[in-house]
Amino acid sequence: MFSPSLVGIHHIGSTAIPGIYAKPVIDILVEVTDIIAIDKKNAHMEKLGYEAMGEYGISERRYFRKNDARGNRTHQVHVFQTGSPDVERHLAFRDYMITHPVRARAYSDLKRKIAAECGDNIEKYMEEKDLFVKKAELDALAWYQSKSVP
Repeated sequence: MFSPSLVGIHHIGSTAIPGIYAKPVIDILVEVTDIIAIDKKNAHMEKLGYEAMGEYGISERRYFRKNDARGNRTHQVHVFQTGSPDVERHLAFRDYMITHPVRARAYSDLKRKIAAECGDNIEKYMEEKDLFVKKAELDALAWYQSKSVP
C-alpha cells in the first residue's frame, strides 16, 4: 500500500502497552521515506474504509481514521517521514511504558478515572490526560535517547 516509500510499521498507542486500560482503537504508525507521496494514496485508503484527514493538527503527518458500521472508531493510521521527531516520540512513549510498568499502571488508572468522568466527551478526555502524557513523553524521550548513547 505505501510502497515503495515504506520503511516500517509500528503498533503504538495504549493498545500496544500490555495490561493498561485502552479504548478499542488500534493506532498504527507508518514510517515512509517520502511523506508527500502518501497524499497520492488517499483514494486507496478510502477504498479500504479510511477517511483521509491530511496533517490533522500535526505538521508533516498524514492521518487516516476508520470507523465501524456504528460509527465507532476502530483504527487510526499516523504516517510520518523517517527522521520525524514524532516517530521517536511515539516509539519512545510506547517502549518506556512497556518497560516501566509502575508508570504504565499510573497512566492506566488515570485514563480509567478520566474516562468515567468525561463519558463520550473525547475532547475533555484528551485535555484531562494531556499533562500526564506530556511529562511522560519527556521522561520517555530522555530514557529512549540514553539507550542509544554508547
